[in-house]
Amino acid sequence: MIDTNLLLQMGLAAAVAGLIAAATTPAVKKLATRFGVIREVRGRDSHDRPIPLWGGISMVVGFLITVLLASLLIRLLHGHDLVVAVGKGQHPILGIVLGALLVAAVGLLDDKGDMKPWQQTLSLLVGGLIAALLGARIGGITNPFAPSGAGHGYDFHNYFELPKTLSVFVTMVWIFLVAKTFDFMDGLDGLAAGVCAIAATTMGLMAAARNDIAVALMASALGGSCIGFLRHNYNPASVFMGTVGSQFLGFILASLAVVGAFKIPATISIIIPLLVLGVPVFDGLYVVGRRLAKRQKATVADRTHIHHRLRDRGLSVKQAVWAIYGLTATCCVVALVLALMWAH
Repeated sequence: MIDTNLLLQMGLAAAVAGLIAAATTPAVKKLATRFGVIREVRGRDSHDRPIPLWGGISMVVGFLITVLLASLLIRLLHGHDLVVAVGKGQHPILGIVLGALLVAAVGLLDDKGDMKPWQQTLSLLVGGLIAALLGARIGGITNPFAPSGAGHGYDFHNYFELPKTLSVFVTMVWIFLVAKTFDFMDGLDGLAAGVCAIAATTMGLMAAARNDIAVALMASALGGSCIGFLRHNYNPASVFMGTVGSQFLGFILASLAVVGAFKIPATISIIIPLLVLGVPVFDGLYVVGRRLAKRQKATVADRTHIHHRLRDRGLSVKQAVWAIYGLTATCCVVALVLALMWAH
Protein backbone atom coordinates (compact mmCIF):
# COMPACT_ATOMS: atom_id res chain seq x y z
CA MET A 1 0.00 0.00 0.00
CA ILE A 2 1.37 3.40 -0.97
CA ASP A 3 1.50 5.97 1.83
CA THR A 4 -1.13 8.65 1.17
CA ASN A 5 1.07 11.35 2.71
CA LEU A 6 3.88 10.47 0.33
CA LEU A 7 1.49 10.66 -2.62
CA LEU A 8 0.43 14.12 -1.49
CA GLN A 9 4.06 15.18 -1.22
CA MET A 10 4.72 13.83 -4.71
CA GLY A 11 1.75 15.75 -6.08
CA LEU A 12 2.99 18.93 -4.41
CA ALA A 13 6.51 18.41 -5.79
CA ALA A 14 5.11 17.91 -9.30
CA ALA A 15 2.91 21.01 -9.02
CA VAL A 16 5.73 23.23 -7.76
CA ALA A 17 8.15 22.03 -10.44
CA GLY A 18 5.50 22.41 -13.14
CA LEU A 19 4.59 25.94 -12.12
CA ILE A 20 8.25 26.98 -12.02
CA ALA A 21 8.95 25.46 -15.44
CA ALA A 22 5.86 27.02 -17.01
CA ALA A 23 6.56 30.44 -15.46
CA THR A 24 10.25 30.59 -16.43
CA THR A 25 9.91 29.38 -20.03
CA PRO A 26 8.94 32.79 -21.50
CA ALA A 27 12.10 34.33 -20.02
CA VAL A 28 14.15 31.44 -21.38
CA LYS A 29 12.69 32.03 -24.86
CA LYS A 30 13.75 35.67 -24.71
CA LEU A 31 17.22 34.63 -23.53
CA ALA A 32 17.64 32.16 -26.38
CA THR A 33 16.46 34.72 -28.93
CA ARG A 34 18.83 37.33 -27.54
CA PHE A 35 21.83 35.01 -27.90
CA GLY A 36 20.75 33.67 -31.28
CA VAL A 37 20.12 30.12 -30.06
CA ILE A 38 17.51 29.31 -32.67
CA ARG A 39 16.61 26.06 -34.42
CA GLU A 40 16.30 26.81 -38.11
CA VAL A 41 14.11 24.63 -40.30
CA ARG A 42 15.95 21.53 -41.55
CA GLY A 43 14.91 18.87 -44.02
CA ARG A 44 13.97 16.30 -41.36
CA ASP A 45 12.10 18.76 -39.12
CA SER A 46 8.34 19.16 -38.70
CA HIS A 47 8.28 22.83 -37.75
CA ASP A 48 7.97 25.46 -40.49
CA ARG A 49 9.64 28.46 -38.84
CA PRO A 50 12.70 29.16 -36.67
CA ILE A 51 12.09 28.21 -33.02
CA PRO A 52 14.15 29.26 -29.95
CA LEU A 53 16.10 26.54 -28.14
CA TRP A 54 17.26 26.39 -24.50
CA GLY A 55 13.72 25.63 -23.29
CA GLY A 56 15.26 22.82 -21.26
CA ILE A 57 16.67 25.42 -18.88
CA SER A 58 13.19 25.94 -17.44
CA MET A 59 12.89 22.22 -16.66
CA VAL A 60 16.35 22.16 -15.08
CA VAL A 61 15.39 25.13 -12.90
CA GLY A 62 12.00 23.68 -11.97
CA PHE A 63 13.51 20.34 -11.04
CA LEU A 64 16.46 21.70 -9.07
CA ILE A 65 14.48 24.28 -7.08
CA THR A 66 11.83 21.70 -6.18
CA VAL A 67 14.39 19.09 -5.12
CA LEU A 68 16.24 21.71 -3.07
CA LEU A 69 13.02 22.77 -1.33
CA ALA A 70 12.11 19.14 -0.68
CA SER A 71 15.57 18.49 0.77
CA LEU A 72 15.30 21.49 3.08
CA LEU A 73 11.83 20.48 4.29
CA ILE A 74 12.91 16.88 4.91
CA ARG A 75 15.89 18.21 6.83
CA LEU A 76 13.78 20.56 8.95
CA LEU A 77 10.96 18.13 9.63
CA HIS A 78 12.84 14.87 9.99
CA GLY A 79 16.43 15.88 10.72
CA HIS A 80 18.04 14.02 7.81
CA ASP A 81 18.89 14.60 4.17
CA LEU A 82 17.36 13.04 1.08
CA VAL A 83 19.34 9.87 0.42
CA VAL A 84 19.11 6.95 -1.97
CA ALA A 85 19.81 3.37 -0.92
CA VAL A 86 22.33 1.65 -3.17
CA GLY A 87 23.76 -1.76 -2.36
CA LYS A 88 24.45 -1.99 1.36
CA GLY A 89 24.56 1.74 2.07
CA GLN A 90 22.80 5.03 1.66
CA HIS A 91 24.15 7.88 -0.42
CA PRO A 92 23.20 11.55 -0.93
CA ILE A 93 21.51 12.66 -4.13
CA LEU A 94 24.37 15.09 -4.76
CA GLY A 95 26.07 12.84 -7.32
CA ILE A 96 22.97 12.72 -9.53
CA VAL A 97 22.48 16.49 -9.30
CA LEU A 98 26.14 17.35 -10.05
CA GLY A 99 26.34 14.91 -12.96
CA ALA A 100 23.10 16.25 -14.41
CA LEU A 101 24.29 19.85 -14.09
CA LEU A 102 27.47 19.03 -16.01
CA VAL A 103 25.45 17.40 -18.78
CA ALA A 104 23.06 20.37 -18.89
CA ALA A 105 25.95 22.85 -19.09
CA VAL A 106 27.50 21.04 -22.04
CA GLY A 107 24.06 20.79 -23.67
CA LEU A 108 23.71 24.54 -23.27
CA LEU A 109 26.94 25.04 -25.23
CA ASP A 110 25.92 22.46 -27.83
CA ASP A 111 22.68 24.29 -28.53
CA LYS A 112 24.68 27.47 -29.04
CA GLY A 113 27.37 26.05 -31.29
CA ASP A 114 26.91 22.34 -32.15
CA MET A 115 29.66 20.63 -30.20
CA LYS A 116 31.36 17.56 -31.64
CA PRO A 117 29.85 14.13 -30.86
CA TRP A 118 32.87 13.07 -28.80
CA GLN A 119 32.46 16.13 -26.59
CA GLN A 120 28.84 15.27 -25.86
CA THR A 121 29.82 11.66 -25.24
CA LEU A 122 32.57 12.69 -22.85
CA SER A 123 30.22 14.92 -20.87
CA LEU A 124 27.69 12.11 -20.44
CA LEU A 125 30.36 9.63 -19.39
CA VAL A 126 31.96 12.07 -16.94
CA GLY A 127 28.52 12.98 -15.58
CA GLY A 128 27.80 9.28 -15.12
CA LEU A 129 31.17 8.84 -13.43
CA ILE A 130 30.38 11.62 -10.95
CA ALA A 131 27.00 10.11 -10.12
CA ALA A 132 28.46 6.62 -9.77
CA LEU A 133 31.40 7.63 -7.59
CA LEU A 134 29.05 9.48 -5.25
CA GLY A 135 26.84 6.44 -4.82
CA ALA A 136 24.29 6.36 -7.64
CA ARG A 137 25.51 3.22 -9.34
CA ILE A 138 24.34 -0.26 -10.32
CA GLY A 139 25.71 -2.20 -7.37
CA GLY A 140 24.92 -5.67 -8.67
CA ILE A 141 22.32 -7.97 -10.16
CA THR A 142 19.78 -10.32 -8.66
CA ASN A 143 20.70 -13.99 -8.79
CA PRO A 144 18.33 -15.39 -11.43
CA PHE A 145 18.65 -18.92 -10.00
CA ALA A 146 17.79 -18.01 -6.41
CA PRO A 147 14.18 -18.39 -5.26
CA SER A 148 12.37 -15.08 -5.22
CA GLY A 149 8.83 -13.88 -4.80
CA ALA A 150 6.53 -11.44 -3.16
CA GLY A 151 7.54 -10.86 0.43
CA HIS A 152 11.19 -11.90 0.09
CA GLY A 153 12.51 -8.35 0.29
CA TYR A 154 15.92 -7.23 -0.88
CA ASP A 155 18.10 -10.21 0.06
CA PHE A 156 21.85 -10.01 -0.48
CA HIS A 157 22.06 -13.80 -0.38
CA ASN A 158 20.18 -13.72 -3.70
CA TYR A 159 22.32 -10.97 -5.12
CA PHE A 160 25.58 -10.75 -7.10
CA GLU A 161 27.43 -7.66 -5.96
CA LEU A 162 29.63 -6.13 -8.66
CA PRO A 163 33.19 -4.97 -7.95
CA LYS A 164 33.20 -1.19 -7.58
CA THR A 165 35.18 -0.57 -10.78
CA LEU A 166 32.83 -2.70 -12.86
CA SER A 167 29.82 -1.19 -11.11
CA VAL A 168 30.95 2.33 -11.98
CA PHE A 169 31.67 1.38 -15.60
CA VAL A 170 28.30 -0.34 -16.12
CA THR A 171 26.52 2.67 -14.62
CA MET A 172 28.37 5.10 -16.91
CA VAL A 173 27.42 3.05 -19.98
CA TRP A 174 23.78 2.80 -18.86
CA ILE A 175 23.46 6.54 -18.23
CA PHE A 176 25.11 7.36 -21.56
CA LEU A 177 22.81 4.95 -23.40
CA VAL A 178 19.60 6.31 -21.92
CA ALA A 179 20.59 9.99 -22.11
CA LYS A 180 21.72 9.74 -25.72
CA THR A 181 18.75 7.75 -26.94
CA PHE A 182 16.43 10.14 -25.11
CA ASP A 183 18.14 12.94 -26.98
CA PHE A 184 17.18 11.15 -30.21
CA MET A 185 13.54 11.16 -29.06
CA ASP A 186 13.37 14.96 -29.10
CA GLY A 187 12.13 15.22 -32.68
CA LEU A 188 8.50 16.38 -32.50
CA ASP A 189 6.71 19.09 -30.52
CA GLY A 190 6.05 17.82 -27.01
CA LEU A 191 7.35 14.31 -27.64
CA ALA A 192 10.37 14.07 -25.33
CA ALA A 193 8.75 16.06 -22.51
CA GLY A 194 5.60 13.92 -22.60
CA VAL A 195 7.49 10.63 -22.72
CA CYS A 196 9.65 11.78 -19.82
CA ALA A 197 6.59 12.80 -17.78
CA ILE A 198 5.05 9.33 -18.26
CA ALA A 199 8.28 7.50 -17.42
CA ALA A 200 9.07 9.70 -14.41
CA THR A 201 5.55 9.32 -12.99
CA THR A 202 5.87 5.55 -13.29
CA MET A 203 9.24 5.56 -11.52
CA GLY A 204 7.80 7.77 -8.81
CA LEU A 205 4.91 5.38 -8.13
CA MET A 206 7.32 2.42 -8.03
CA ALA A 207 9.46 4.24 -5.51
CA ALA A 208 6.44 5.23 -3.44
CA ALA A 209 5.42 1.58 -3.21
CA ARG A 210 8.81 0.90 -1.55
CA ASN A 211 8.56 4.10 0.54
CA ASP A 212 11.67 5.35 -1.25
CA ILE A 213 11.08 9.03 -0.53
CA ALA A 214 14.06 10.52 -2.37
CA VAL A 215 13.41 8.74 -5.68
CA ALA A 216 9.65 9.34 -5.42
CA LEU A 217 10.05 13.09 -4.91
CA MET A 218 12.78 13.49 -7.54
CA ALA A 219 10.76 11.57 -10.11
CA SER A 220 7.68 13.67 -9.33
CA ALA A 221 9.67 16.89 -9.66
CA LEU A 222 11.02 15.74 -13.01
CA GLY A 223 7.60 14.74 -14.31
CA GLY A 224 6.05 17.98 -13.10
CA SER A 225 8.71 20.12 -14.76
CA CYS A 226 8.05 18.32 -18.05
CA ILE A 227 4.30 18.94 -17.81
CA GLY A 228 4.89 22.61 -17.04
CA PHE A 229 7.19 22.90 -20.03
CA LEU A 230 4.57 21.27 -22.27
CA ARG A 231 2.50 24.41 -21.80
CA HIS A 232 4.91 26.00 -24.30
CA ASN A 233 6.29 22.95 -26.12
CA TYR A 234 3.14 21.10 -27.18
CA ASN A 235 2.29 21.40 -30.86
CA PRO A 236 2.52 24.05 -32.18
CA ALA A 237 5.58 24.63 -30.02
CA SER A 238 6.90 28.11 -29.31
CA VAL A 239 10.17 26.81 -27.84
CA PHE A 240 12.28 23.63 -28.02
CA MET A 241 14.07 22.06 -25.08
CA GLY A 242 17.33 21.61 -26.99
CA THR A 243 20.20 19.36 -25.96
CA VAL A 244 20.31 21.08 -22.57
CA GLY A 245 16.85 19.68 -21.89
CA SER A 246 16.82 16.30 -23.62
CA GLN A 247 20.12 15.03 -22.23
CA PHE A 248 19.34 16.41 -18.76
CA LEU A 249 16.02 14.56 -18.74
CA GLY A 250 17.63 11.37 -20.01
CA PHE A 251 20.41 11.62 -17.43
CA ILE A 252 17.98 12.03 -14.51
CA LEU A 253 15.73 9.22 -15.76
CA ALA A 254 18.70 6.87 -16.14
CA SER A 255 19.98 7.78 -12.67
CA LEU A 256 16.57 7.30 -11.07
CA ALA A 257 16.38 3.86 -12.70
CA VAL A 258 19.77 3.02 -11.17
CA VAL A 259 18.71 3.96 -7.63
CA GLY A 260 15.07 2.97 -8.07
CA ALA A 261 13.81 0.55 -10.70
CA PHE A 262 16.94 -1.62 -10.68
CA LYS A 263 16.37 -2.32 -6.97
CA ILE A 264 13.23 -4.42 -7.48
CA PRO A 265 14.09 -7.59 -5.51
CA ALA A 266 13.57 -10.09 -8.32
CA THR A 267 14.96 -11.24 -11.62
CA ILE A 268 12.60 -8.75 -13.28
CA SER A 269 14.76 -5.93 -11.89
CA ILE A 270 16.49 -5.74 -15.28
CA ILE A 271 13.23 -5.85 -17.22
CA ILE A 272 11.49 -3.06 -15.28
CA PRO A 273 13.71 -0.11 -16.34
CA LEU A 274 13.88 -1.42 -19.89
CA LEU A 275 10.09 -1.38 -20.02
CA VAL A 276 9.81 2.11 -18.54
CA LEU A 277 12.49 3.53 -20.85
CA GLY A 278 11.96 1.05 -23.66
CA VAL A 279 10.60 3.41 -26.33
CA PRO A 280 13.58 5.81 -26.46
CA VAL A 281 16.18 3.09 -25.75
CA PHE A 282 15.03 0.60 -28.37
CA ASP A 283 14.32 3.33 -30.91
CA GLY A 284 17.85 4.65 -30.44
CA LEU A 285 19.41 1.19 -30.67
CA TYR A 286 17.41 0.40 -33.80
CA VAL A 287 18.45 3.62 -35.53
CA VAL A 288 22.13 3.31 -34.62
CA GLY A 289 22.19 -0.37 -35.58
CA ARG A 290 20.57 0.41 -38.93
CA ARG A 291 23.12 3.13 -39.65
CA LEU A 292 26.04 0.88 -38.77
CA ALA A 293 24.61 -1.92 -40.92
CA LYS A 294 24.63 0.50 -43.85
CA ARG A 295 28.20 1.52 -42.95
CA GLN A 296 27.10 5.02 -42.03
CA LYS A 297 28.28 7.06 -39.08
CA ALA A 298 26.14 6.44 -36.00
CA THR A 299 25.91 10.20 -35.43
CA VAL A 300 24.59 11.09 -38.90
CA ALA A 301 21.02 12.39 -38.57
CA ASP A 302 18.29 10.89 -40.74
CA ARG A 303 14.55 10.16 -40.74
CA THR A 304 14.55 6.60 -39.38
CA HIS A 305 13.41 7.30 -35.81
CA ILE A 306 9.97 6.06 -34.80
CA HIS A 307 8.45 9.56 -34.89
CA HIS A 308 9.79 10.14 -38.42
CA ARG A 309 8.41 6.81 -39.62
CA LEU A 310 4.99 7.58 -38.15
CA ARG A 311 5.00 10.96 -39.86
CA ASP A 312 6.02 9.34 -43.16
CA ARG A 313 2.98 7.06 -42.83
CA GLY A 314 0.75 10.11 -42.90
CA LEU A 315 0.18 10.84 -39.22
CA SER A 316 0.07 14.45 -38.11
CA VAL A 317 2.52 15.70 -35.48
CA LYS A 318 -0.09 15.39 -32.73
CA GLN A 319 -1.18 11.93 -33.89
CA ALA A 320 2.41 10.66 -33.99
CA VAL A 321 3.14 12.12 -30.57
CA TRP A 322 0.06 10.58 -28.99
CA ALA A 323 0.79 7.22 -30.61
CA ILE A 324 4.20 7.22 -28.92
CA TYR A 325 2.66 8.48 -25.66
CA GLY A 326 0.30 5.50 -25.81
CA LEU A 327 3.10 3.02 -26.49
CA THR A 328 5.15 4.47 -23.64
CA ALA A 329 2.20 4.43 -21.25
CA THR A 330 1.43 0.80 -22.13
CA CYS A 331 5.01 -0.28 -21.40
CA CYS A 332 4.99 1.74 -18.18
CA VAL A 333 1.71 0.24 -16.96
CA VAL A 334 3.11 -3.27 -17.49
CA ALA A 335 6.30 -2.29 -15.65
CA LEU A 336 4.32 -0.73 -12.79
CA VAL A 337 2.11 -3.80 -12.35
CA LEU A 338 5.17 -6.07 -12.27
CA ALA A 339 6.97 -3.76 -9.84
CA LEU A 340 3.96 -3.52 -7.48
CA MET A 341 3.69 -7.31 -7.44
CA TRP A 342 7.21 -7.44 -6.02
CA ALA A 343 7.07 -4.30 -3.88
CA HIS A 344 6.85 -6.14 -0.57
